[in-house]
Amino acid sequence: MSITRQWAAKQQRALEILIRLKRLYPDARCTLNYETPVQLLVATILSAQCTDERVNQVTPDLFARYPDAAALAGADLEELERLVRSTGFYRNKAKNIQAAGRTLATEYGGKVPKRMEQLLTLPGVARKTANVVLAHAYGINQGVTVDTHVKRLSQRLGLTEQTDPVRIERDLMRLLPQPDWENWSIRLIYHGRAVCKARKPECAACALADLCPSAELAPIETEKVNSV
Repeated sequence: MSITRQWAAKQQRALEILIRLKRLYPDARCTLNYETPVQLLVATILSAQCTDERVNQVTPDLFARYPDAAALAGADLEELERLVRSTGFYRNKAKNIQAAGRTLATEYGGKVPKRMEQLLTLPGVARKTANVVLAHAYGINQGVTVDTHVKRLSQRLGLTEQTDPVRIERDLMRLLPQPDWENWSIRLIYHGRAVCKARKPECAACALADLCPSAELAPIETEKVNSV
């Protein structure tokens, strides 16, 4: 099979996976709690190496104390560290959040920019965070969010052989329609949490198993009949 035909087959398989994910998780949404783009930015920074559930436990007190960019810019760093401590890597996260608040306050009028290249200049912001903010704060599908679930499942499903998140994102952007870039990520994250788990994927219960080259389905056991 030629490279062109192989790619076309992979793209068709990716589209079928997308269709099934939409059926499996019709109401999938970003699970971070926020009210403004600034708050979404902060919550997404905190979500690195941390569950959304834990972030949502931390942000009510954090946002009550520091609700916007100006407040974050003038935050007491030690208090900020205390508020975000349970999310892990808290010193670095607190420093980045404070610095991002300062940049937003001084360069963008306290608002989160709507352009990828501007978002990437903010401390603590890489493409994953920028994609989440653009998609969920502004409805802009600039790229595909690649977190640990999306990376793992995209590799298992044979949609990419890359290990670098940016290269994985490029492969997925070529395979999927742009309007579905972000909902692909959200639904794949749901599937990674529920079925395609890191240590022990539940292949026998997976609705994508027939499309997955990594699926390990147990052979059907035949009933043993005792001879008489």
